[in-house]
Amino acid sequence: MIFGVGTDICDVRRVRASLDRHGSRLANKILGPAEYTTWQSRSTVCPERGVRYLASRFSAKEAFGKAAGLGIRPPMSWHLCEISHRASGQPCVVLHGGLRDWFDAQGLRAHISLSDEADYAVSYCVLEFLDGHGQHSP
Repeated sequence: MIFGVGTDICDVRRVRASLDRHGSRLANKILGPAEYTTWQSRSTVCPERGVRYLASRFSAKEAFGKAAGLGIRPPMSWHLCEISHRASGQPCVVLHGGLRDWFDAQGLRAHISLSDEADYAVSYCVLEFLDGHGQHSP
């Protein structure tokens, strides 16, 4: 059973402009430790890949927050929600701290999809109840 669905689109040009104006401040705000390391590596090899990576993570976290019905407010926070990938390359959501506790208490599983093009990054998130867990009330 579905708990929630969220989608988000991010304008890559706005992320690029923010990085040009403020340096890594946006990356520090949005990315968790593992994501930040990946962002730095990608940015070093190809700055445009770093911009798209940051935009896609921003979009994915917004989509997750919408699916959870939390937005970006406690227990949801930028640093407690990281977007990673499995060995197969499939993206996945990795949660930490109080957000992980909340998520587990709800009995949820997350599915996330990300895509980016020259000007936009888009994400779609579905949260579903694990088998044996009840329904939530709106």
